[in-house]
Amino acid sequence: MKYGVAIFPTDYSIHPAALGAALEERGFESLWVAEHSHIPVSRRTPWPGGGELPKMYYDAMDPFVTLATAGAATKRLRLATGICLVVQRDPIQLAKEVASLDVVTGGRFLFGVGGGWNEEEMQNHGTQIEGRWKLLRERIEAMKAIWTQKQAEYHGERVRFDPIYAWPKPVQKPHPPIHVGGAYPGGMRRAIRYGDGWIPILGRGEDPVALVPKFRQEAAAAGRDPDSLEVSIYGCPPQKELVTKLRDAGVTRAIFFVASAKEEAVLPALDAQAELAGAVG
Repeated sequence: MKYGVAIFPTDYSIHPAALGAALEERGFESLWVAEHSHIPVSRRTPWPGGGELPKMYYDAMDPFVTLATAGAATKRLRLATGICLVVQRDPIQLAKEVASLDVVTGGRFLFGVGGGWNEEEMQNHGTQIEGRWKLLRERIEAMKAIWTQKQAEYHGERVRFDPIYAWPKPVQKPHPPIHVGGAYPGGMRRAIRYGDGWIPILGRGEDPVALVPKFRQEAAAAGRDPDSLEVSIYGCPPQKELVTKLRDAGVTRAIFFVASAKEEAVLPALDAQAELAGAVG
C-alpha cells in the first residue's frame, strides 16, 4: 500500500519545500494539499466535519504554488491536490496550471478533484450548488480534451468553447491521474465515470473500506478495468489496526493528515507515521 500525507498549507505552517523534503526522506509516496479560495464571513453553510470551522480553512494557500514549491525540493515525491475545487475555477486556465505543474515536476502530479461543500464560496465564483456535479464532469471532460488534442474543443451544457490551441501538454499520458473526491454513492460513481481513482474521506458517510469490493464491482459493470482505478482513503488516523485493515481490503493509498504547524510539531508526527507505514507495509 502507498502512503501519502495531507495538509492545509498556510503562511504559518511548515514551508512546502521543507515538508516535501521531509516526506521524501521518510519514504512517503505523495503530498496532498487542500484548497479553499476564501471563506465567506456569513458562514451559513455548516462544515461537514461538524462544529466550528478550523482556522486552517480560512488560511489555505494556493495549492498549485504550494505543490510547485514542494516539487522543486524533491525528485520522487508525487504531488497532489486534495482536492482542487474545479467548480470554482475556469477550466481552460486550470488545464494550463495542471499541465504546467506536471511539466515542471517531471510528471509527478496527481489531480484530486471535487465539487466542494461551501455554498457561499461557490456562489462568489458564480457557481450554484445545484448542478455542480454536471459542471464538474463537463470541466473535467473539457480539460481532458485540452490535454490530449492539438486543437481542442468542447460543447456541453455548462462548458462550451470552439477549437483552441493550449500548451503545454502534460508529461503523463494521456493526462495526470484524476482522483475524484466524495462519499458513497455519488463520489464513487463519479470516480468510475470519469476518474482514475476515488478519494473518500474516512468518517464521512458510509465506511469506504467496506465499500472497496462494491467499487470494484460497479467499475467492472460500467466497463472499467477495476485494477486500473485506485482507492485512496483521505484523513486516515495513524492507527496500526486501521491501517492494516485498509491494506488487507485492497486500498491503494492511505493518506495521513498533519497539522498546519511549524516543523517542530510536524516532523515528529511524520516520524511516527513513517514508522507505522513501515510496520504495516
